[in-house]
Amino acid sequence: MRPIRPQFAARRTRGARSRTSPVAAAVALGAVLVLTATACGSGENNANDKPTASASAGDGKFKIPDDIQDRLKEHGIDPDKWKDGEWKNWDKDQWLREAQDFVNPIIDGLWDSNRMRDADKPTGGEVDENDLSGDQGVTDPEPKPVAAAGVSTPYHANAPYAGKLFFDGPKGSMVCSATVVTDPAHPGRSNMLWTAGHCVHAGKNGGWYRNIAFVPSYNDSGKSAQELQNAPRNEVAPYGVWWGDAALTSDQWIAQGGPSGGAGASYDFAVIHVTPEKGGTTKSLEETVGSALPVNFNAPAVPKVSQLTAKGYPAAAPFDGQKLYQCADRPGRLSLNDADPTMYRIGCTMTGGSSGGGWVAQGSDGKPALVSNTSIGPVTAGWLAGPRLGKEAKGIYDSVSRKFAGQ
Repeated sequence: MRPIRPQFAARRTRGARSRTSPVAAAVALGAVLVLTATACGSGENNANDKPTASASAGDGKFKIPDDIQDRLKEHGIDPDKWKDGEWKNWDKDQWLREAQDFVNPIIDGLWDSNRMRDADKPTGGEVDENDLSGDQGVTDPEPKPVAAAGVSTPYHANAPYAGKLFFDGPKGSMVCSATVVTDPAHPGRSNMLWTAGHCVHAGKNGGWYRNIAFVPSYNDSGKSAQELQNAPRNEVAPYGVWWGDAALTSDQWIAQGGPSGGAGASYDFAVIHVTPEKGGTTKSLEETVGSALPVNFNAPAVPKVSQLTAKGYPAAAPFDGQKLYQCADRPGRLSLNDADPTMYRIGCTMTGGSSGGGWVAQGSDGKPALVSNTSIGPVTAGWLAGPRLGKEAKGIYDSVSRKFAGQ
């Protein structure tokens, strides 16, 4: 499988420090940081890119909801042309950027088993506004690498909330990881995901990615890429394919985020609301997979967290993106910019594709809770860093929940 593509590769101009300014002197990174999404292919779209399009119950007719049609038209985009492949146009004027611009019409069957296999690119309480400021500018010694361990199969029995995120960008089909999280507006019936900001939006110089879809318990039995060749879709997606119908990331990521370095990394988180590709079901995602993690926006200060476990589908070498892995380690602190919140950092050998995967800790009630997500790591792997979740993260989470509260 291919390593991280150039758009995610490091640019060593004046050492790692040049990627963020100022950088705490204690960081002294020996490797340039990269986002941990990954991508595949030559940028050309394959024959699988022309499936039947549908935004309804898989009836073979393409119907974009009126609100999405209106938003496309606002940008001079013909909805009929969009379903015929206009979504592949990544010209600056066609790349929707602002938070309210997110549109993601379902294209029924776009993510078939082979396209998924080959894609290898890359409720909390009140939040104290000062909670994340105490460690700013502090960086602990670099952690020792922790070898990523395969999650036992079937994945659904051991991490039913985990899954793989697929989307399209200018360079081709891309992948990240994501986690099913609870929805305060719909207890026990959540359709919400947590992932990284750079898995939904390209940041400062780009806009929203397209055809964003989530597959819970992807490749549940942990088969190899060769074994998945021409596999039936329900084998790689046993709990269905779920398309994002709303997504939100931080203003900081949209304004500052980039493909490498630490710009925007402290705010590299996103929430996606999903709907099943095939209509006709009243079951939510949480009901379908049987699990969703609460999000802890009041996690203790880094030194008080005894262990974090990161899960994801690493796709850059030596991994191939087909299997779920995890790393468990006591977190340290990483400061890339004195003005931004300190990030969690753990030893972990997972690579590109693990982006957005949930970092899980024991909550105050003794049950697992999501406290972060994979954001960045060095090109050579060895460790990962994830944002601490404060008021900005909770604001995004609450906003997406409220949007669907009456539905």
